[in-house]
Amino acid sequence: MMYEQIQQQQQQMIMSRVDRRKVMGERRKAIEEEEVDLSGMSLETIPNPSLNLSAICKLNLSDNDLQMIPESLTARMLNLVVLDVHSNQLKSLPNSIGCLSKLKALNVSCNLLVSLPRTIENCRSLEELNVNFNKLSRLPDTMGFELVNLKKLSVNSNKLVFLPMSTSYITSLKILDARLNNLRSLPEDLENLINLEVLNVSQNFQYLETLPYSIGLLLSLVELDVSYNKITTLPDSMGCLRKLQKLSVEGNPLISPPMEVVERGVPFVKEYLSEKMNAGHKSPTKKKSWVGKLVKYATFNGRIGSRKDREGFDVTPDHYHSLLASPAYSGKSPKHTWNRSIEGLASPRYLRMFSPARLFSSKNLS
Repeated sequence: MMYEQIQQQQQQMIMSRVDRRKVMGERRKAIEEEEVDLSGMSLETIPNPSLNLSAICKLNLSDNDLQMIPESLTARMLNLVVLDVHSNQLKSLPNSIGCLSKLKALNVSCNLLVSLPRTIENCRSLEELNVNFNKLSRLPDTMGFELVNLKKLSVNSNKLVFLPMSTSYITSLKILDARLNNLRSLPEDLENLINLEVLNVSQNFQYLETLPYSIGLLLSLVELDVSYNKITTLPDSMGCLRKLQKLSVEGNPLISPPMEVVERGVPFVKEYLSEKMNAGHKSPTKKKSWVGKLVKYATFNGRIGSRKDREGFDVTPDHYHSLLASPAYSGKSPKHTWNRSIEGLASPRYLRMFSPARLFSSKNLS
């Protein structure tokens, strides 16, 4: 009997310790996941918090009248994951925002920002950046080299003239929204955005007149909106966008493809552009065409023949002789060259074998 009582007491002590540890773990988790919501309170300044700033992981200061965020505030919120300050009167962000190494989502939309601090590049965990409806005329030049985890970049309704060339290095990017700006052009090396699914550069009105040829190498692109610009010609390379399902081109003085083709749907647009690309490859006047770069640098793989690949080029013996004359095959025997296969140069299935950096670098295009 005594033995059973001792056993019960020991079990109770063990359970008591387990319960205490569980409670302590829950409290610790609550502290680690501290959320502070001060939205919609008409705040002009941020009140001195009574809690530990380093414990905050989510801070909502949206829908207030804040004109600034103190440097000391962001410098101490080292565990912040989400910061929402949309719909305030902010004219700048603190440089100390670069201390937020764990920040994943930043919403500063609907403010009066004319620039972003360069230190934002230090927020390397950032996955979503929303700076819509501000007065930005430019973004930090090297931003894309550092924010490599960014999946969504929303910069619509600003005054941007260009997107940084470094934007094309954000290989994790899935959504790029740059509508309602003053964009004159897009970065040339778009093909590096291998995960980009949605691209919206609509309503840049009289400014945006052309799209880069590299847009045809956005292999994951599902939606493309270039409506209400001054684009007259879609790049032939867009015929290679095999995943493209939605294309908006209304409001442009479009000549190629003609509107009657566009109105028939995306498959007909891609077919039209693919055929145009084939015809362009046969023309000797297109010295700097995208296809010419493929031939020149031998960045293809397939089989030469006279049959037509439905997704690519109709490669004939005439093309074979033009390849023999190209610098890429100088000094090589006809047999060697013929065995080198190039079936479907424009076919998306072979695009991953291309070398985009060589094709579209400023050095090669000069």
